[in-house]
Amino acid sequence: MTAFWRKSLATQFIGLTLAALLASQALTVLISWDEYTKKFDAAVKGEFISRAAAITRLMGTLSPQTREQALRASEGSYLRFWLSESEPANANSWRLRALAHLSRPLDSSVDPSGTLGWAGASHPQLPDTDEVATANANDPWVTPTPYLWMLPQPAKVLRFSGSLGYGFMTQLDDGRWLNAAFYQHDKRSSWTSRSLMSLGLTAFILASIGVFIARRIARPLQSLATSAEALGRGQNLPPLSENGPEEIKRTAQSFNTMQSRLHRFVEDRTEMLAAIGHDLRTPLTSLRLRAEFVNDEEIKRKMLSTIDELQSMTEAAISFARGESVREETRVIDLEALVGSICDDQADLGHPVIHIEGVKMKYFCRPDSLRRAIRNLVENAVRYGGEAKVSLRHAGSTVDIVVEDRGKGIPHDMIEKVFAPFVRLETSRNRQTGGIGLGLSIARAVARQHGGDISLSNGESGMQAVISLPREGILSEVPARKSRLWNVKNVVSVSRTTGAPEPSIPLPEQSN
Repeated sequence: MTAFWRKSLATQFIGLTLAALLASQALTVLISWDEYTKKFDAAVKGEFISRAAAITRLMGTLSPQTREQALRASEGSYLRFWLSESEPANANSWRLRALAHLSRPLDSSVDPSGTLGWAGASHPQLPDTDEVATANANDPWVTPTPYLWMLPQPAKVLRFSGSLGYGFMTQLDDGRWLNAAFYQHDKRSSWTSRSLMSLGLTAFILASIGVFIARRIARPLQSLATSAEALGRGQNLPPLSENGPEEIKRTAQSFNTMQSRLHRFVEDRTEMLAAIGHDLRTPLTSLRLRAEFVNDEEIKRKMLSTIDELQSMTEAAISFARGESVREETRVIDLEALVGSICDDQADLGHPVIHIEGVKMKYFCRPDSLRRAIRNLVENAVRYGGEAKVSLRHAGSTVDIVVEDRGKGIPHDMIEKVFAPFVRLETSRNRQTGGIGLGLSIARAVARQHGGDISLSNGESGMQAVISLPREGILSEVPARKSRLWNVKNVVSVSRTTGAPEPSIPLPEQSN
């Protein structure tokens, strides 16, 4: 639940909105509760005295013999009337007598079925005797205000059981005392069904508005995140739509400007590198012509060798710049099939290359550039490590293309330096054994254009080169039909070009 709360903007927005609604409602009830209670109690007290006044007037019109029957008919589930011959000695004794009368069931003529009982329940919940005796022990009888009691004879009222009960007493014309007791057994709560329904409806409306606002905010942010991820992988996407609120609009404009500047920077750099490489051809040709006029053969040979090396580096730089400047469109390919085809091509050339089949997956990439990067690593593994074992694996948030060899590895302090252009670990001047020094630079550039990277590590049996690509490029995965277990076997293979035996290399052994 916590992860979902942190992940979803809509959930956070709706949750905070509803929390603010509940907090405001609770604060409003807390502030108005005291005032609400006072008004409610005053209304209950006024209604009780008004009804007692009406009964008092009724008693004045009836004969003494019919008054008891009229009082029984006037009682309700929360109200009792009775007549007493004398005034009670004190208020506390009257409260106990009122509790006894409240416990008395209604007259059968009022409740013929005998099921109504008290307050609509067969077993009324009356206050405890001790509570009635002690709750208002110091509260005496008081005279009601004139606007509540307008009859000529005096009357008295009191409270019992805290503020839940009211008592009334007045003397009739025949000398007897009319008594009335009311008990509010279930004090009304501020959270009624109507208020809860109103709160629920308000919460639903706010939640609906919150979903609309959150989606309107999240939609351009999701587009921005998708475009940023695609830009990191080197994809060419159309500019973001620059509409919506001012903040979202400015964000989209800034991203479009940044994307345009990055593309322009890459184009300018590659064009400059290609132009430099092209312009170097003329002075190199001039140097070659002048070297031909040198009489000393040894000096002439060294000069021509240096010019050839410069020529090779220039051609490599031009090729690198042209490759960078070509905007290859991204498309969906079978990544496992791409790796397998590279291994097959190298094996057809007689190179000791092993391909370990893995999961077939559809991947969104620039296949020509990626093929070039993988081929460079495979050729390096064959050239310096004697063989190459290539596999595809999953590693958390990345998809790794692993190329392993059995060479002596690279010194730890040179692992990052070898990615610099024209850096070679091979110290000879022979281009056939040492290369130009752009293979790893090109491979890392391609990997980073896809949003990934290349890492090198020395193992016990040789060097391991890993191209890590982001998992976001995966569209689908299909497990291989047959799993293969690869065991190293010492076999002697025959070169396809020379027919001579080659060194022992590990070959795959398939197990079904």
